[in-house]
Amino acid sequence: MQDASFLSGDVLEVAPRLLGCELVRELDGHRLRGKIVEVEAYDQSDPASHSFRGPSLRNQVMFGPPGFSYVYFTYGMHYCMNIVTGREGHASAVLIRAIEPLEGIEYMRENRHGISNDHQLTNGPAKLCQALGIDKQLNGHDLRQQPLHLTVNAAVPQTAVVQTTRIGISKAADQPWRFYLRGNPFVSKI
Repeated sequence: MQDASFLSGDVLEVAPRLLGCELVRELDGHRLRGKIVEVEAYDQSDPASHSFRGPSLRNQVMFGPPGFSYVYFTYGMHYCMNIVTGREGHASAVLIRAIEPLEGIEYMRENRHGISNDHQLTNGPAKLCQALGIDKQLNGHDLRQQPLHLTVNAAVPQTAVVQTTRIGISKAADQPWRFYLRGNPFVSKI
């Protein structure tokens, strides 16, 4: 990870800044890489956040320093990955909702059990975790290190970013804390 000092900022500023950055995963001797195209922000003041009720064994990573992964298991079958943001002691994180596959696509297909439609390969938080082989073992992982790291790219123009409400939550569903790249075909839902 290059200069990622922006990760220590407010989650609503960090979330859109992550668009255009890349996740790079080294897995079984293969390099899998994707551009972040959709994210959602979560903060401890937010009733939809895992950290809303305070620290727990499950969410303790969210309270740690920025630049680490917060990976959790949901619906008894899927993993989802967040990037921890903000200052240490204040829980906030950005859920990575979708990536555009750039490298290692054939291995992502294998991990997704033969999905051949590349637009469906990583267009959701659980799908991208499955494609990149991200599971609970990467919870609390420093994203400056292999086997999963964040590559910081130049910020995308503000005009290329759409801000809207989050998906699949019941609490604070009206908060416009979801950001995605306008016109990108790998976004989970327009």
